[in-house]
Amino acid sequence: MRVRPALAGISRTSGCPGRASMREIFDAKTRIRKQTQMANSPQAKKRARQNERRFAVNKARRSRIRTFLRKVEEAIASGDQEAATAALRQAQPELMRGVTKGVVHKNTASRKMSRLSARVKALGA
Repeated sequence: MRVRPALAGISRTSGCPGRASMREIFDAKTRIRKQTQMANSPQAKKRARQNERRFAVNKARRSRIRTFLRKVEEAIASGDQEAATAALRQAQPELMRGVTKGVVHKNTASRKMSRLSARVKALGA
């Protein structure tokens, strides 16, 4: 999610600066999540730690998927069908891995693969 610099310190739920009614805010310059409420129970503290780790892993996985898809887009834009086919073959397992890991919805991944493969196929025609 992108946060406009003017709204970086304002709660999304209350709309007032300084209110701690939301769970997290994004720093406008570094785009790093910052907790605004402290967890009270040991289990809540543990869940907060787990959530931060999962956030980092999922963010890296999403970035990796986008990189593979961008390589396919660039190959299609260049008009080279062989390069586009090779890039698509590399992107497909990465996208499906994102589905199994819960980063991308199954239908979204299928739609992206279908549209990209149709565009790569159209290059040869």
